[in-house]
Amino acid sequence: MQTTWMTQLSMAKMSLRHFCALCKPRVTALIVFTAIIGMLMATPGMVPVSILLAATVGIAFASGAAAAFNCLIEHKIDAMMARTRARPLPTGQLSQMETLLFASVLGGVGLSILYYWVNPLTMWLTLGTFVGYAVIYTVFLKPATPMNIVIGGASGAMPPILGWAAVNNTVSPESLVMFLIIFAWTPPHFWALALYRREEYAKVGMPMLPVTHGERFTLLHILLYTIILVVVSLMPYGLGMSGWLYLASAAVLNMIFMYYVVCLYRSYSDILAKTTFKYSIIYLSLIFAALLLDHYLV
Repeated sequence: MQTTWMTQLSMAKMSLRHFCALCKPRVTALIVFTAIIGMLMATPGMVPVSILLAATVGIAFASGAAAAFNCLIEHKIDAMMARTRARPLPTGQLSQMETLLFASVLGGVGLSILYYWVNPLTMWLTLGTFVGYAVIYTVFLKPATPMNIVIGGASGAMPPILGWAAVNNTVSPESLVMFLIIFAWTPPHFWALALYRREEYAKVGMPMLPVTHGERFTLLHILLYTIILVVVSLMPYGLGMSGWLYLASAAVLNMIFMYYVVCLYRSYSDILAKTTFKYSIIYLSLIFAALLLDHYLV
């Protein structure tokens, strides 16, 4: 009897891990982090705990649901790519119906939390973000155009706006500046990944920029978009959103990012592309952390 109970508990834990994997925890964590920064930047003091918790959970659930729908729609492609073939759907650990039900319930609960415990504006903005990523980007843009990540990047850049709206029930110029930072960051971040994974994307017929236009063209666009990112990342200081602490931090982070990108442009290698991709994640995390520290300390 005890053995049966332990076996059932072990299976339940395994299923929970599989469902969590559908939510792309690392991506969701970065989304939630930037949304929380948006909340904290929206007020000179502390965000009410009830709003902070409700908005964080609601946005996390909606983000996880969008990721699960993405996994459902792309499960055949995922099965053919080394980066994604271990996901729960390609391995048969979860069925399509289980994924659909999970994503629907998770998304519904998340949106309900935002509507009833935060405000309707945040819920509608989050729903729009969900549709933008799970439907417009995944279904229409990704298989249709090599500029998919530029257009679809708007959905990934929304979390600071969601966070700001959760606190102030409005969309402000400050939240749009934070949106622009993520929007400009997305192409060099993703194209670095696409470069060293381009053979996999070519194999599944996905028109990513390195596949359709080649390595040099992609490297040039990574360089150009990084220059745009550097300019955009200085806007918080220029608009009076932040002070010297953020400016100094942004300067250092931008110099490191530009160093990697210039090295990549001058002498490409898969190892350097992977390093640039990994640094880009650190960059975004630290630049938003610098915004927050400057907000409260300077």
